[in-house]
Amino acid sequence: MRPAALAVLLAALVAGADEPKKDPPPIVPADLKRADPVEYAKDVEPVFADKCFVCHTGSVLQGGYDMGTHAGVLKGGKKRGEKVVVPGKPAESFLFLSCSRQTKPVMPPKSEDNPLTPTELAVLKLWIEQGAKAPVAARVKTKVVLSLPPAIVTPVRAVAVSPDGKVVAAGRGNQVHLFDGKKGDFLKTLADPELKLADGTPAKAAHVSLVESMATSPDGKTLATGSFGEVTLWDIEKGEPRQRIGGFADRVTALAFSADGKDLAACGGAPTEDGEVKVFDPATGKLLFEVKNGHSDTVFGAAFSPDGKLLATCAADKFVKVWEVPSGKQTRSFEGHTQHVLGVGWTPDGKRLASASADNGVKLWDYEKGEKVRDIAGHQKQVTGLAFVGKTDQFLTCSGDASVRLWNAGNGGNVRQFGGAPDFVYAVAASGDGEVVATGCEDGLARIYNGKDAKLVKAAAPPGAEGKK
Repeated sequence: MRPAALAVLLAALVAGADEPKKDPPPIVPADLKRADPVEYAKDVEPVFADKCFVCHTGSVLQGGYDMGTHAGVLKGGKKRGEKVVVPGKPAESFLFLSCSRQTKPVMPPKSEDNPLTPTELAVLKLWIEQGAKAPVAARVKTKVVLSLPPAIVTPVRAVAVSPDGKVVAAGRGNQVHLFDGKKGDFLKTLADPELKLADGTPAKAAHVSLVESMATSPDGKTLATGSFGEVTLWDIEKGEPRQRIGGFADRVTALAFSADGKDLAACGGAPTEDGEVKVFDPATGKLLFEVKNGHSDTVFGAAFSPDGKLLATCAADKFVKVWEVPSGKQTRSFEGHTQHVLGVGWTPDGKRLASASADNGVKLWDYEKGEKVRDIAGHQKQVTGLAFVGKTDQFLTCSGDASVRLWNAGNGGNVRQFGGAPDFVYAVAASGDGEVVATGCEDGLARIYNGKDAKLVKAAAPPGAEGKK
């Protein structure tokens, strides 16, 4: 090729590389031939569950928009408010316009690669045209057939640190990876060889659905991981599943071991329904007791008191509640948060509790008096997780504002902050001595810090994987 022609070609290639990527075209609703009315529970909510719930329910409320209930869908978020759904007018409803990619931001985001189909969009449009009506009857549970999440969906929703700080576990999408707690080096991936999809295909993962919760046993030998409908107990040293516990109604969003390792609390539940609180013998998988009708919505946090005689739980119903072990009798109920309560923990003396909420705040409670001690402010978005550091009065919080903070429960002071996360932080955990701190982020990375000076040791991911750019 002549030099002049080569120069022209190179210039064209460079110019092409600089051109911005074109936005995807609008989605045109299908021509829906339907005479019967659209029913929210049967026709619309399943679309939201598949395409929207990952960012707009439970501990994740992007833009403050909670789509877990019909009322929440109509209420809208912090910016759009009532304009998100205008009954009878899809052309004026932000929800329809964003889902059809006629306005920005588009929903679901382009990065999720999971847009509404023309038929789903037609159902949404018709529902709005017909008045965006509420469910006409009690929700009828349908059998959920799980499929693997898209490969690009890799949030780290759960992390755990062994008591001695040697191992950090991270749930990345539906995978579980182990890292060296001191250096951040990748150790191994945990996969259940017996786990299969509905059609019998091997899942080749820790769970079929996303890993929602995680906890290590006090002796550091067992890792518990929770996902939709199940909990798996792993032998950390061997990297093998030891036992799978099923029978949960929905996602298992909170796991906690008692201090002696003899009890394992597994909590969750479907949005707006009875929150699940179950306690098992981790050695056998036997159900020891469960609390029925304890919370009216999904349970997001659980923690045993230091002596193991009490279990604290917190939920989307805005309450923190305490139960006797093993009777399940309620002893306390703390009310004061204005949004979902997403994390809870005890001080080492068992006299106080701390709770974290989607209302952006943390509260400290006096257990014996049954009243609030103080409010702690500092985060700018929902506080998604809370973890006490060993047998100290210090506890960690993480938030949707991408920050992680260490607090003193005695005076409410902010001890230090852990930086480096560019996106929503879902989870935080620490070793018993506080020297290793781990966090889980929307960008697909588990960040491992020196807990004493907050310096980042490593932004960890399995081989060949990278965080979102």
